[in-house]
Amino acid sequence: MEQISIQNARSYASLHGLRLAERLGFGIHGTIFVVEDNSKAGNTAIKALHSVEFYLRERNAYQRLQAAGITEIAGFHVPQLICFDDERLIVEMTIVTRPFLLDFAGAYLDTPPEFSQEIWKEWESEKREQFENRWPIVQAALEALEELDIYMVDVSPTNISFFD
Repeated sequence: MEQISIQNARSYASLHGLRLAERLGFGIHGTIFVVEDNSKAGNTAIKALHSVEFYLRERNAYQRLQAAGITEIAGFHVPQLICFDDERLIVEMTIVTRPFLLDFAGAYLDTPPEFSQEIWKEWESEKREQFENRWPIVQAALEALEELDIYMVDVSPTNISFFD
């Protein structure tokens, strides 16, 4: 699965006159690369997703944020959608600095996931532990997303990151 995503990233880069540089990260949904374009100032990132379901969630969340003119949520920088490729399951976006909020492949749009009360309690307990005294700040960001009908459940310090 990851190998296909990497091939798709290479194909997308070639098609758009970009060069894959370093890998920024990877996870269960996809792999993120810095891409360089000699004709533009600054680099961007592409996320090569592993499945259509997670690609559509990511793409649609970024489209919704773009349509609303969102560049920041509750003080967190949000990457800006540059381009996407439905065939290759690629989302191209700006690279943001801390504090940031990113990774919408696991987000639900329009309606929250139907988890039991028990699952939600476990989830919140885990998040409180991960973020400690910063949990209320993270909650504020999640509530701001929910106002846009984006329900982010893949919440961790790697995708909601503070200055330090």
